[in-house]
Amino acid sequence: MCLLFLVLTITAALADARGQETPAAPKTIPAPEDVAAPPAGAEKSSSGLFSKVLAPGTGKVHPNATDSVTAHYTGWRTDGRMFDSSIVRGNPSTFPLNRVIPGWSEGVRLMVVGEKRRLWIPEELAYKGQPDRPQGMLVFDIELLDISSPFAAPPDVAKAPADARVSPSGLASRVLKPGTGTRRPNDVSTVTVHYSGWTTDGKMFDSSVARGKPATFRLDQVIPGWTEGVQEMVEGEKRRLWIPERLAYKGQAGAPRGTLVFDVELIKIEK
Repeated sequence: MCLLFLVLTITAALADARGQETPAAPKTIPAPEDVAAPPAGAEKSSSGLFSKVLAPGTGKVHPNATDSVTAHYTGWRTDGRMFDSSIVRGNPSTFPLNRVIPGWSEGVRLMVVGEKRRLWIPEELAYKGQPDRPQGMLVFDIELLDISSPFAAPPDVAKAPADARVSPSGLASRVLKPGTGTRRPNDVSTVTVHYSGWTTDGKMFDSSVARGKPATFRLDQVIPGWTEGVQEMVEGEKRRLWIPERLAYKGQAGAPRGTLVFDVELIKIEK
């Protein structure tokens, strides 16, 4: 089962388990007239995704790649056969945009709440010819109902608060949750952590939490602020680090610049 279908099936199953009533819904949704190919007026992105606004939205904010969205949608192959629809199931679906096909993630990020948009997603942004998946270009009508940001920046991301501990190196930190362990790693320890990182303007640039998989690494193979900060922790502890640029990426091209803020949970000291 493809990831998009898996997320949506789980969502529908949970709704049924809670005993929610679902209104009567059609058994199929007729394909739009332009399902075979994007029309001349459709917008084309640099990736090859085509889209067309069907109804303007009422919102002002676009979702980002780590947001969760609630949407109604229907999907067709270019021959007009429908293969999936939240409308047919009678319930909108909620899912994180980093857990769906690339064309969905890109297309929905163009939208605001209340907007309806049609996407023509080329195969390389869909299921890439995987067996038992819809093949070729796929067409979706999507109505964006809601946006939620489970990985929003902390309120003190712009500057370390007065109660943060500042080390001689300039690293600031604050314990968010005490740990259950007693041993601390050293500078060559291998650790497993969950983390999210933001720039001081509130933009998240990396997150193992968003990917759904903790990260494991040696502390002498990461930026100096990480090496120092994680050594202060015990297993089970969650801590926020404000890492000045000289302890982070030192202005390297292609890397996040300035002070970086990380929420780190030390799951295990491997060795």
